[in-house]
Amino acid sequence: MPELELLTPTLPKLALSTNGNGASPKTLASGKDVIEFAKQQALKVVDVKFVDLPGTWQHFTIPLSELEEDTFVSGLGFDGSSIRGFQAIHESDMLLIPDPKTALVDPACAIPTLSLVCNVVDPVNRQPYTRDPRYVAQKAEAYLKSTGIATKSYFGPEAEFFIFDSVRFDQNQHEGYYFVDSDEGIWNSGRANNGTKNLGNRTRNKEGYFPVAPADTLQDIRSEMVLRMIQAGIPVETHHHEVATAGQCEIDMRFDSLVNMADKLMLYKYIVKTVAHAHGKTATFMPKPLFGDNGSGMHCHQSLWNDDGPLFYDADGYAQLSQTALWYIGGLLKHAPALLALLAPTTNSYRRLVPGYEAPVNLVYSQRNRSAAVRIPMYSVSPKAKRIEFRPPDPTCNPYLAFSAMLLAGLDGIQNKIDPGAPSDFDLYESEQGKHVKQVPGSLAETLTALENDHEFLLKGDVFTKDLIETYIAIKRAKDVDPVRLRPHPYEFFLYYDA
Repeated sequence: MPELELLTPTLPKLALSTNGNGASPKTLASGKDVIEFAKQQALKVVDVKFVDLPGTWQHFTIPLSELEEDTFVSGLGFDGSSIRGFQAIHESDMLLIPDPKTALVDPACAIPTLSLVCNVVDPVNRQPYTRDPRYVAQKAEAYLKSTGIATKSYFGPEAEFFIFDSVRFDQNQHEGYYFVDSDEGIWNSGRANNGTKNLGNRTRNKEGYFPVAPADTLQDIRSEMVLRMIQAGIPVETHHHEVATAGQCEIDMRFDSLVNMADKLMLYKYIVKTVAHAHGKTATFMPKPLFGDNGSGMHCHQSLWNDDGPLFYDADGYAQLSQTALWYIGGLLKHAPALLALLAPTTNSYRRLVPGYEAPVNLVYSQRNRSAAVRIPMYSVSPKAKRIEFRPPDPTCNPYLAFSAMLLAGLDGIQNKIDPGAPSDFDLYESEQGKHVKQVPGSLAETLTALENDHEFLLKGDVFTKDLIETYIAIKRAKDVDPVRLRPHPYEFFLYYDA
């Protein structure tokens, strides 16, 4: 195939494949397959990736000559005490076991690089590490099958993000500030500096959904992101500008099973950030970087299947939902306060989840209603398309933990036949009925307390462990909640300095 001429000289050019997965044209089942693939692709080095407890990819690189078939059994050593949420200093040695099925040509490296996602193993007992988020997701899939309820769970996250032209921020004892800028930002409509022409064509607040160029300046950058995703084995359905001014975007992946989708979401974020960086821009999945405009969420479409049969469809049910689907919704709504500690896991997440601003804070379900926590999409009448959409999550979550937790909450709903109540097909903000609807917690601190008090459903099948949950809560309180609580907010000077 001819190479695609890209706009970014610092990233490798792409040779698009007719099968949509040129980076790894077939599923590689063994270490031997991976090594042969790497040689066929003339790759030079191997990048091994794994995820820490909060949900950030970590990596290191070895020469291709150091990758042997035995590596996929014996593993590669690393210092677990330097990884967030992992080991103490006196038990730091850990192993990475590469997963052959994740092998692909790294989409962001100029040096031809083999990328491998790894599982974490304890070197002493050779058992999977219980704080490895990917292992949690693998256990969640196994537990689903053991229940007899379904054989597969499918997830389709819609991760929104901003592409800015610059960002500056600092916080110390005597000052605290942030500054983000985008040429697309409506605040630049009056800009006149250094003789630069101002050509206008900027989207106003909340008017960024679907305008064409020149208002949408990011078409080609998003298309390049999409092509790199396709090359890396991620089927993409669509991309577009999102609602907010200043470069809010969305790229939608085709749904996949739980572990596969979590792997793909990590790769998705990696590609978005590296392509933006190569264009001299910066991408962020922060839920609420701008005041006065929409934040970035990650609505999660999900469904259960038995082999090739969808379990969420009933032609005679409300919104064509089966009783199984309704009980699944009941589990999500019941456990939502605890779930949000994993699904909306930053203090900034609750700048987005604010009542009265069309955010999905209402713990109800409805067809088509985007202000409900659970929405039932009505675009298709096909049984295979019937799914539910849980809207409070945002893309700062660890997808392995988030998808697993939602699945377990839904299964708990099915197992205990939790009634989600009547649907809320009314205006949740303007109507009298809406005033009495239960809402999500208003802060990360509240959700952590909720998780502390409601996590038995996560322990089923040993998917989550008490140790992991306790470690996660401790990290979030020490590294997120308390640091923000201890620092004066810049707006407090505006409110209180003259007191």
